[in-house]
Amino acid sequence: MLRTLYIRDYALIEELEVEFGSGLNILTGETGAGKSILIGALKMILGERADTEMIRSGARKAVVEGVFDEADTPRIRALLEANAIDPMPQLIVRREILSGQSRAFINDTPATVQLLREVAAQLIDLHGQHEHQSLLRTETHLELLDNFGSLGGLRDTYRRHYEEVTRLIREREALMARRRELQEQKERYAFEIEEIDRVNPQQGEEEALEAELRILENAEQLYEATARLYELLYESENAVHDQLVLARNELQDLARIDRSFEEALQEIRSAQISVAEIAKFLQDYNARIEFNPERLEEIRARLVELELLKRKYGGTLEAVLAHRAEIGRRYELAVDFEGALERLDRQLAKAMQALSTAAQRLSAKRREVAERIEQAIVSELAVLGMPDSRFEVRFTHRPDPEGWIVIPVPGREPERYAAFTTGMDQVEFYITTNPGEPLRPLARVASGGEVSRIMLALKTILAKSDRLPILVFDEIDTGISGAIAHRVGERLHDLASYHQIIAITHLPQIAAFGDVHFLVEKVVEDGRAKTRIRRLSDEERARQVAALMSGAEVTEAALESARELIRQVAAREKAPEA
Repeated sequence: MLRTLYIRDYALIEELEVEFGSGLNILTGETGAGKSILIGALKMILGERADTEMIRSGARKAVVEGVFDEADTPRIRALLEANAIDPMPQLIVRREILSGQSRAFINDTPATVQLLREVAAQLIDLHGQHEHQSLLRTETHLELLDNFGSLGGLRDTYRRHYEEVTRLIREREALMARRRELQEQKERYAFEIEEIDRVNPQQGEEEALEAELRILENAEQLYEATARLYELLYESENAVHDQLVLARNELQDLARIDRSFEEALQEIRSAQISVAEIAKFLQDYNARIEFNPERLEEIRARLVELELLKRKYGGTLEAVLAHRAEIGRRYELAVDFEGALERLDRQLAKAMQALSTAAQRLSAKRREVAERIEQAIVSELAVLGMPDSRFEVRFTHRPDPEGWIVIPVPGREPERYAAFTTGMDQVEFYITTNPGEPLRPLARVASGGEVSRIMLALKTILAKSDRLPILVFDEIDTGISGAIAHRVGERLHDLASYHQIIAITHLPQIAAFGDVHFLVEKVVEDGRAKTRIRRLSDEERARQVAALMSGAEVTEAALESARELIRQVAAREKAPEA
């Protein structure tokens, strides 16, 4: 929700800060007081083009800042992270208008106006002017339809099939692009495969051969050194092992006299055992040493072969083996290209069939949902004073000879349609509010007040599924009064159970439904006009509703009527609990 809106040096506003409530926020005020200035300022943080003429006379820059609660949605978080902006508990959006330029900030980090527009589009829907009316953008109609019908599961199923077809088509295109290359390189692949396979290198072979080579090349040194060491430790007249035996015997005698020698005695026994084991190892190693010139030459020749392969195919034996595996796959593909293409085409045909089935199932369900929406919105428009309205959800499919959606037709060729990420349907809302007039695209409806009531009807029907948390209604009361105005107020109040609503009105029947009431007024201070806004107390609210009824002079009768109207609204709120 929009927690606060701060404005400084914008048009007639010197400085103000308004804290909105969570339900229905009503703004009233005399014509020219500055209500439209507030909406204009709000549009600045929605990313609308900045007009430097709106900077208050004598000021260097204008500033508009909005603080939003509960705005950490996955979509907004993704937008912020993609632009290196840290998410915060509150979302702070600021726009500064200077002479000749404007600057935008999100969470105190510089941002583009386009990003500001994308973030704001996830939060606020402004009705009364066309720039920010999401329902007047055709691309939103399909999403609203699917949300209303809870069709997310069917859409996800379709999307998985769509992604599989996309993957297989890319794979086929890549295969076809390689066709000539594969045929041209087939002989080279065959030569390289034969060359590598003739040597037949094995994983880890090089390290093993080099270790064996070092031993064979140094066989004489190893033989002599192990013999000397064995003699030193075990065979010579003063061998280490014999000296340790003598030392052990001496310690045994000492330990019988003083037990403190026990630890030293154990240590020397361990040393004696260790020396004996080392001597045994040296004797066995010495006996196994071979002097094998033939094996030495064989290893050297093998290493030369491996080195030649390494130089030619990647520098390491691992690279040679990886190259062999890759050219093996390419060679097999070149030899059996048509077979590989045929197998891929079978996979693609199967995937397209599954995609077509999912698209038709989703489309059929959408048409069922569309009928429910059409009936509900016509009934709602009648309540809002448009009894002659007709509303229609129109579906179109784009024929495409190469389309992925294939629908069999008995007796003739199948029909093919373009597939989109959201299905095969293109959806647009059509409406007429006057008898005898043809249905026209909702995006072309012109009357500001009429548009707002149509939006209110649509929002009332789609309230629970609509993702936008904040709705702003301007001019919603244009051309209505009396009972219809009361119904509009009821609908706004009901809608405020699902969304935060900010509504500008001149009608007491609507103002009486507000959860919070603000008065916008123009005052003159120090010889200059200023727009200010203040939240009304209960008594001030009753007086303001009375002023909307009777004009500038509030009579006691008007005041009592206003209080009674507010009491009726309060009673309506409590009625469901009774």
